[in-house]
Amino acid sequence: MKTSHKVSRVVVHSIICVLVAGVISLASIPATAEPLKQQVLVDEACITLQNFLADPDMAWVREHIKDAKGLFIVPSLLKAGFIFGGSGGRGVLLVRDEKTGKWSEPAFYTMGSVSWGLQIGAEKSEVLMIVRTQRGLESMYTSSFKLGAGVSVAIGPVGAGAAEKGITADIVSFARAKGAFAGLSLDGSVIKTADKWNNAYYGKSVRPVDIFVTHNVSNPKSAELRKEVSKAAKR
Repeated sequence: MKTSHKVSRVVVHSIICVLVAGVISLASIPATAEPLKQQVLVDEACITLQNFLADPDMAWVREHIKDAKGLFIVPSLLKAGFIFGGSGGRGVLLVRDEKTGKWSEPAFYTMGSVSWGLQIGAEKSEVLMIVRTQRGLESMYTSSFKLGAGVSVAIGPVGAGAAEKGITADIVSFARAKGAFAGLSLDGSVIKTADKWNNAYYGKSVRPVDIFVTHNVSNPKSAELRKEVSKAAKR
C-alpha cells in the first residue's frame, strides 16, 4: 500500500513538472511569433487585391493603381445592425515612392463608422481605396481622421468603359460583397492607425512616417503583397 502511495506521489510530481515546464516554454516563445494575426491580414490583403484585379468590372482600378499615391486594402469590412448599425474592419496601407516608383512596407489601420437607421442583417465586403492626392495621403499619417471631414471620398466607377470624368475626391473607394460590386459609401468612416499592430509586426515602436517616409523598418513576410501591388501598378 505504501509503495502505491509513493508511486502516486511520483506521478503527480511528474505531471506538475511537465505543466510547469510547459508554462515556462510558452513564456519564452520569441516575440517573432507574435505578429501571426498581422501576417494573416497582410496575406488576406494580397488575396483581396487579386480579387479586385481579376474582376472584369474593376477596369478603372487596374488602370489607375499606377497613378495612386497610396493603396488601402481592407479584406473584410463588416456592416451589421438592427436599428443601430455600423461597420468596421482592419486594413493595410502601402504608399508609392514618387521618385523610385517602389511601394512601401504595409502599415496597419482600423476603419469604422456608426449610423442610425432601419437596418437588418449583416454584410461583409472587401474594400479597396485608392489615395489620389497628397492631402489624402497625409491624412493617413495622422493617428485618426474622418473621411468626408477635410478629406473627400467618392465611390469609384465600375463596369466596362468606366470613366474618370467628374472624380475629384482625395480618395476613391471600391467595395465588393459576395463577389459583386457593393457600392458601399464610406463617407463619415473613421480611420485610425493600429499602433500596437504596427509595433508587433515590425518588432519595435513605429509611426506611419517611419514606414512610408524614412523606411526605418521592414518585414520580409510582406514581400508577396508588395510584389502584387508593384505588378498591378505596371499593367
